[in-house]
Amino acid sequence: MGSSLKKNIGWDSLKEKVEAFCIKHGISLPNFDDPYANSGRSRRKVAICTTLHHYRVDVFYKIIYWQLQEDNDRFNEVTSDLLNGVSCLNPIDSFSSFDIKKIMRMGELYPNDFDGSNMRALENQLVNYIIDVRDIDERFSNLGGLEELSRKLVETKKHLTYSLIFLLVKVALFLPVATATVERAFSAMKIIKNDLRN
Repeated sequence: MGSSLKKNIGWDSLKEKVEAFCIKHGISLPNFDDPYANSGRSRRKVAICTTLHHYRVDVFYKIIYWQLQEDNDRFNEVTSDLLNGVSCLNPIDSFSSFDIKKIMRMGELYPNDFDGSNMRALENQLVNYIIDVRDIDERFSNLGGLEELSRKLVETKKHLTYSLIFLLVKVALFLPVATATVERAFSAMKIIKNDLRN
């Protein structure tokens, strides 16, 4: 039921945007309650569904599933866990994405920095941290992202209290640079290999 609700919310907002675009540019809108007539099929084999059903199920949902499949093919489990952890650290909307389990999983991906005792300490820090920054310290409200969070942690000296969380925030900020550097290195290696072959 949860994923169905999310898809419907996505569909409703897309439909509103398309309707606004069509009205703005004088494009006629279909009546979504009318039966859908596929111009590519013969008149004898008319599909029995509404225009709304066609665009929502046959088009919109299929695109969502294709995108999901492409994401699953592109990102392995470790990369997904890392991205989930980074998103859970994000302070946007009063830390609405915060999830201790996903951040803990992110810490497990760095065993040199997060051994058994550090993982226990990280969990304790996370429990206290979210109460502190979301419910108590108003200086952490309305932060725009991880960069602002890292600055605010240093300004308030909370980077000392929550040192393991601060380490994960630094890792999250460093990831785009590290990823781009690795991708450039692989691209350079490809060019060198091609030159050597030629």
